[in-house]
Amino acid sequence: MPRYALLLEYDGTHFCGWQRQNALPSVQKLLEEAAAPLNHGVLPVATASGRTDAGVHAEGAVADIELALDLPPERVRDAINFRTQPHPVVVLAAARVAPDWSARFDCLGRGYRYRILNRPARPAMEAAKLWHVKRRLDADAMHEAAQMLLGRHDFSAYRAAACQAKSPVRTLDRLDVVRLGEEVHVIAEARSFLHHQVRNLVGTLYEVGQGRRPVTWPRQVLEGLDRAKAGQTAPPDGLIFRFARYDPAPAWV
Repeated sequence: MPRYALLLEYDGTHFCGWQRQNALPSVQKLLEEAAAPLNHGVLPVATASGRTDAGVHAEGAVADIELALDLPPERVRDAINFRTQPHPVVVLAAARVAPDWSARFDCLGRGYRYRILNRPARPAMEAAKLWHVKRRLDADAMHEAAQMLLGRHDFSAYRAAACQAKSPVRTLDRLDVVRLGEEVHVIAEARSFLHHQVRNLVGTLYEVGQGRRPVTWPRQVLEGLDRAKAGQTAPPDGLIFRFARYDPAPAWV
């Protein structure tokens, strides 16, 4: 049976997350049901490069799926997009991949962006895609603190209690904080992340941006290995899965 890679964009606001959860609306459930007609009516299994939580969005997530029908990738893309309407899940591109190719295990890097709207007035246009913080954040101090977290560490202090990863050790390749007008963006990149790791990092850097903690504090939290000592888990609204990296990359169409 042919296997396809799917490049996905979705608004996670009204989904319980990527993973299928009984009768709740999930991105995986919607995608599999849309692809079933291409699999003789049988629900295929879609595996993601990264499972996003409820309310988290994606602009470049990747999934793999095996189908009974042997179709050009563009036909698969268009057929799934037709059946996911009017829901905010879109296959941006598709590609034929090897039978043993895995969106999850062949992924060499993942990237996230977290958006903070930093102004007194609440958002009118994108309330579900931002964390609104009224008091001005010191983005430079947040960035300085973030650089002390780069590299390979035990990230137990930034790991969700429900995290199922076997090891808390991860290598954080990039953690930048930049101000873009009224927004502050946190850019995170690594081969893989722990459950809630990015949101916990953002919630901890937020304390530095508010001037409540020194720039050395997030590093002290890291070394303490105690989640209770870190900052809050930032809301899911501002988190966007940006990309999954492969070598070679799928031949998207």
